[in-house]
Amino acid sequence: MRPHLVQTPAIPEMTPQAVLNIIDQARRQEARSGTFLRQLREKAASLPGTITIEGYQPATCLFQFAVEYIEMAPRLIECVEACAREADKADLFAPFIDAATRYFTQPSVLLVRYDGLDGLLIRAYLCHRLMEEMYENNRSIRASDLVDIETTQANLLVHQLIGEPFANELDDAITLTVLQIAGTPDYYELNLDPFVEHARNAAWDWMRHYWENLLVRNHIRFSLGNSL
Repeated sequence: MRPHLVQTPAIPEMTPQAVLNIIDQARRQEARSGTFLRQLREKAASLPGTITIEGYQPATCLFQFAVEYIEMAPRLIECVEACAREADKADLFAPFIDAATRYFTQPSVLLVRYDGLDGLLIRAYLCHRLMEEMYENNRSIRASDLVDIETTQANLLVHQLIGEPFANELDDAITLTVLQIAGTPDYYELNLDPFVEHARNAAWDWMRHYWENLLVRNHIRFSLGNSL
């Protein structure tokens, strides 16, 4: 008698393309249900006064912003991975890249119950915040101005869309992850100028331009001055 083989569920491959496939599936689901757009109609009415939506359909502006923010996550992962590889720093950045990708391909039990574009917005927020903290925890990258104020503003808006206290819990989880990966003075003082130089290539410039226009393109304006 041949042994009975028990098939275990396949774990999605941890690549940026796998993340894009997950996003595409969620977009098709949203096209059928409209659930996420309905949630954003409620969110649009309760945003703080520092955030203004100048489009005539605020929920639609937020929806398009959220989709672009989500789709930017795998592209950011891919860009950081490519720059790290070109700078011969792949091993150093691998934990960040793996953690960011796993938010989508192997989400924690806490995240599994959030599905569709709503769930992907949470995963994208974790990804973008992780990369933001990665920059902040190294002297070379902090001094490079690779990260613009628009990135911070986009993350602040998503923080509002997710809502507190859950968004604060996500921030705490990011802080813990970064401490585990790079929470030492050695990482902060590490010379990552080679990574910075490779990050100034055409791919990063495209991403930077995309970020700089993400809010404007979707008729969203912050009135926080230059305090960020």
